[in-house]
Amino acid sequence: MRKKIFSFLVLALALVTFSGCKGQSAADIDILENSKETNQIVWGVKNDTRLFGLMDIATREVRGFDIDIARAITEKILGRDGNAIFVEVTSKTRIPLLKNGNIDAIIATMTITEERKKQVDFSDVYFDAGQSLLVAKDSPIQGIEDLTADTTVLVVKGSTSAVNIREAAPEAQILELENYAEAFTALQSGQGDAMTTDNAILLGMASENPNYHLVGETFTEEPYGIAINKGQKPFLDAVNQALREMREDGTYDEIYNKWFPEDESGKVE
Repeated sequence: MRKKIFSFLVLALALVTFSGCKGQSAADIDILENSKETNQIVWGVKNDTRLFGLMDIATREVRGFDIDIARAITEKILGRDGNAIFVEVTSKTRIPLLKNGNIDAIIATMTITEERKKQVDFSDVYFDAGQSLLVAKDSPIQGIEDLTADTTVLVVKGSTSAVNIREAAPEAQILELENYAEAFTALQSGQGDAMTTDNAILLGMASENPNYHLVGETFTEEPYGIAINKGQKPFLDAVNQALREMREDGTYDEIYNKWFPEDESGKVE
């Protein structure tokens, strides 16, 4: 009986200890130190955003501007043997995944806003974008002024675009979808008259779908930043230092020109 009681107490103590370790919050982990120990940085990226982060069906690898920037930052911080690990996020899931410690940083066409700064810290701006409209080429819509109570605009849940379009076109009907692929499919099927998000994302869609084009001027400023959990200043500083070095040594320009040849609209100097 004593042996059974002793064994039970040992097991209970082990479970308590294990639970305590599992309960360690993401804020308790030094991301920079942990990245150096594991030789990897885990990035939250989009898998459905042409030019920035899009899954290649043939290779099952995600490709895009954000992906190459993340790889370059990883190399700057960890060296050539450092590993950039990519986890799919959406506009709705990216902050929760970061706060839960599932990813180390978000590089996913994420606009820096004051509201988001309450939850996360942002790196320096790495891409300048602006919100625009995508419509069919035979659409009568030529700009934001043409959005009325008779038009439906498609947006992605959790994005700043949903907030901005309500302010810019308060009479328009808004239909929110889970991701860009669903929103564009809805546009093609006639569920909406226009789709809105950052111009760089819409340009990627238009480049693959010649029956659609961007109209009007951009009506917002959308500076993209890399989101990092609060309390991770050493990691944030390392990311900003990597971005500065990339601009100085030409790495940034090389990546930018690969994905946006002969276009300077979103370039950060």
